[in-house]
Amino acid sequence: MQPEELFALALGITDPWEVTDVAFSGENKRLDIKIDFKRGALFPCPVCGEMVRVHDTTDKTWRHMNFFQYEAYLTARTPRVRCPKEGCGVKQVTVPWARAGSSFTLLFEALTMALVREMPVKITGAHLNEHDTRIWRIIDHYVEEARALADFSTTTKIGTDETSAKKGHNYITLFHDMVSRRLLFATIGKDHTTVKAFADDFKSHNGCLENVTSACIDMSQAFVKGIKEVLPKAEITFDPFHVIQIMNKALGEVRAEEARLFPDILKGTRYVYLKNPENLTVKQDKTLIKLSNYNLKTGRTYLIKLALQDVYFASSREEGETRLKTWYNWAIRSQIEQVKGVAKTIKGHWNGILAWFNSKLSNGYVEAVNGLIQAAKRRARGYKTGKNLINMAYLIAGKLNFRLPVIHAV
Repeated sequence: MQPEELFALALGITDPWEVTDVAFSGENKRLDIKIDFKRGALFPCPVCGEMVRVHDTTDKTWRHMNFFQYEAYLTARTPRVRCPKEGCGVKQVTVPWARAGSSFTLLFEALTMALVREMPVKITGAHLNEHDTRIWRIIDHYVEEARALADFSTTTKIGTDETSAKKGHNYITLFHDMVSRRLLFATIGKDHTTVKAFADDFKSHNGCLENVTSACIDMSQAFVKGIKEVLPKAEITFDPFHVIQIMNKALGEVRAEEARLFPDILKGTRYVYLKNPENLTVKQDKTLIKLSNYNLKTGRTYLIKLALQDVYFASSREEGETRLKTWYNWAIRSQIEQVKGVAKTIKGHWNGILAWFNSKLSNGYVEAVNGLIQAAKRRARGYKTGKNLINMAYLIAGKLNFRLPVIHAV
């Protein structure tokens, strides 16, 4: 078998295409494979599919997967065809080894997409000896193409949260299917307009807004406003994690305030009060017992926090509401301003907090995805644009079908 025949077989080149030359340069560390088509070959019109003759040709080159440590390139005399049918005219033929408009082969792009899931894009670019901007263009294309095929017709429960894109007030908001656990949509910003953007995208993917019966969110008024405007049938559930988070924030403020007054007593106790009793180390448990001998606001706030957590252990919504009422009466009369502030916040979100007993929705999965996205961002030392971060979020959690060819060695 001649080298041209061998490479044609390895590349999957079929009639009317053929490999006409293979040139290797050790000095340039490069392998060049020349492809041509047989004389008199017919090609399908890109518009109507009619087999027509070649009108003219132009030479094009594509970067291919490396041949061992050497860069490989395919160069072909690429035809344009002229179709006599109305509305067709002269059109560029799409070659079978690359997508239209790309300077890479399909297999090179498949390798790229495999690598960017495992390492930062900049490192992928260095590994492939390509600028990361060109790598991002490949990612943009396949994410957009895969999302165009996504179907949201079965989605009934969503969860949403924001995550930081850059330092400062730069965020992206992510919307997830809480049943299939996949990222549906991500957009820049965190105000109520992000929900409108989600709704528009959702409908374009066969999603029915009336079918969305549950939405798990934090206590952001922007999200509440957006959900009520565009998802009228969705019962809002306030994520239990965020409910307890605001209580922990108040506890931290009370402890910091008293630590300035009693530094000898409260020094080094921050993590003692953040943990639940069952998670304390032996040393921390002894510290907590010792602190209980003092009449500290921090100690009382800690007990109020534990009581709020106990609400979620109720066996029914009715029991949960009874516990929450008892907690509220205790908190609002606590004479601790930070705790009273939490009580007022919870009073204003009462139904959404109790909705958890019906939906059992929690943003734990959403927070886990946010953690993976932030870890990817740290490994990459940040992303230049919000769009890049969004694309990475889709790679991590979108469960997209990229319809890439199988990679084989050449």
